Amino acid sequence: MTKSLRSPLVLAAVLAAGVFCFAQDGAATYKAKCAMCHGPTGTPSAGMAKAMGIKPASDPSMQALKVADIEAAVKSGKGKMKPVAGLSDAQVKDVAAFFKTLK
Repeated sequence: MTKSLRSPLVLAAVLAAGVFCFAQDGAATYKAKCAMCHGPTGTPSAGMAKAMGIKPASDPSMQALKVADIEAAVKSGKGKMKPVAGLSDAQVKDVAAFFKTLK
Protein backbone atom coordinates (compact mmCIF):
# COMPACT_ATOMS: atom_id res chain seq x y z
CA MET A 1 0.00 0.00 0.00
CA THR A 2 1.39 3.37 -0.91
CA LYS A 3 1.95 6.04 1.70
CA SER A 4 -0.52 8.40 -0.03
CA LEU A 5 -3.28 5.79 0.26
CA ARG A 6 -2.44 4.79 3.84
CA SER A 7 -2.90 8.27 5.31
CA PRO A 8 -6.58 8.65 4.31
CA LEU A 9 -7.30 5.09 5.48
CA VAL A 10 -5.64 5.70 8.85
CA LEU A 11 -7.50 8.99 9.23
CA ALA A 12 -10.81 7.30 8.38
CA ALA A 13 -10.16 4.54 10.92
CA VAL A 14 -9.29 7.03 13.67
CA LEU A 15 -12.39 9.12 12.94
CA ALA A 16 -14.63 6.04 12.89
CA ALA A 17 -13.24 4.90 16.25
CA GLY A 18 -13.83 8.37 17.70
CA VAL A 19 -17.42 8.46 16.47
CA PHE A 20 -18.05 4.98 17.88
CA CYS A 21 -16.74 6.00 21.32
CA PHE A 22 -18.69 9.25 21.13
CA ALA A 23 -21.90 7.36 20.35
CA GLN A 24 -21.30 4.88 23.17
CA ASP A 25 -20.72 7.65 25.70
CA GLY A 26 -23.81 9.55 24.57
CA ALA A 27 -25.90 6.38 24.61
CA ALA A 28 -24.78 5.50 28.14
CA THR A 29 -25.55 8.99 29.41
CA TYR A 30 -28.93 8.96 27.63
CA LYS A 31 -29.80 5.60 29.19
CA ALA A 32 -28.80 6.81 32.66
CA LYS A 33 -30.24 10.34 32.61
CA CYS A 34 -32.83 10.70 29.83
CA ALA A 35 -34.48 7.40 28.92
CA MET A 36 -36.72 7.35 31.99
CA CYS A 37 -38.69 10.29 30.54
CA HIS A 38 -37.85 10.30 26.83
CA GLY A 39 -38.01 6.51 26.40
CA PRO A 40 -35.16 4.14 25.58
CA THR A 41 -35.54 4.75 21.83
CA GLY A 42 -36.64 8.39 21.97
CA THR A 43 -40.35 7.60 22.20
CA PRO A 44 -41.80 8.47 25.61
CA SER A 45 -44.61 6.47 27.14
CA ALA A 46 -48.08 7.85 26.41
CA GLY A 47 -48.49 8.89 30.06
CA MET A 48 -45.15 10.69 30.20
CA ALA A 49 -45.78 12.36 26.84
CA LYS A 50 -49.13 13.67 28.06
CA ALA A 51 -48.00 14.67 31.56
CA MET A 52 -44.78 16.39 30.53
CA GLY A 53 -45.57 17.37 26.95
CA ILE A 54 -42.70 15.29 25.59
CA LYS A 55 -42.62 14.70 21.86
CA PRO A 56 -40.93 11.64 20.36
CA ALA A 57 -37.51 12.07 18.77
CA SER A 58 -39.15 11.26 15.43
CA ASP A 59 -41.42 14.33 15.60
CA PRO A 60 -40.45 16.87 12.90
CA SER A 61 -40.09 19.62 15.50
CA MET A 62 -37.61 17.47 17.43
CA GLN A 63 -35.73 16.47 14.27
CA ALA A 64 -35.38 20.18 13.43
CA LEU A 65 -33.51 20.86 16.70
CA LYS A 66 -29.80 21.48 16.39
CA VAL A 67 -27.36 19.81 18.77
CA ALA A 68 -26.83 23.22 20.43
CA ASP A 69 -30.59 23.48 21.09
CA ILE A 70 -30.59 20.08 22.78
CA GLU A 71 -27.49 20.98 24.80
CA ALA A 72 -29.24 24.15 26.02
CA ALA A 73 -32.33 22.17 27.07
CA VAL A 74 -30.18 19.65 28.96
CA LYS A 75 -28.24 22.40 30.76
CA SER A 76 -31.06 24.88 31.42
CA GLY A 77 -34.25 22.87 31.13
CA LYS A 78 -37.14 23.54 28.79
CA GLY A 79 -40.86 23.61 29.44
CA LYS A 80 -41.54 21.16 32.27
CA MET A 81 -38.09 19.58 31.88
CA LYS A 82 -35.69 20.61 34.62
CA PRO A 83 -31.96 20.98 33.93
CA VAL A 84 -30.10 17.68 34.08
CA ALA A 85 -27.66 17.87 36.98
CA GLY A 86 -24.31 16.18 37.30
CA LEU A 87 -23.22 16.15 33.65
CA SER A 88 -19.95 17.52 32.35
CA ASP A 89 -19.93 19.70 29.24
CA ALA A 90 -18.56 16.71 27.29
CA GLN A 91 -21.40 14.47 28.50
CA VAL A 92 -23.98 17.10 27.56
CA LYS A 93 -22.46 17.38 24.07
CA ASP A 94 -22.33 13.59 23.68
CA VAL A 95 -25.91 13.00 24.83
CA ALA A 96 -27.23 15.80 22.63
CA ALA A 97 -25.46 14.34 19.60
CA PHE A 98 -26.78 10.87 20.50
CA PHE A 99 -30.34 12.20 20.79
CA LYS A 100 -30.04 13.51 17.22
CA THR A 101 -29.40 9.91 16.05
CA LEU A 102 -32.74 8.70 17.43
CA LYS A 103 -35.49 8.50 14.84
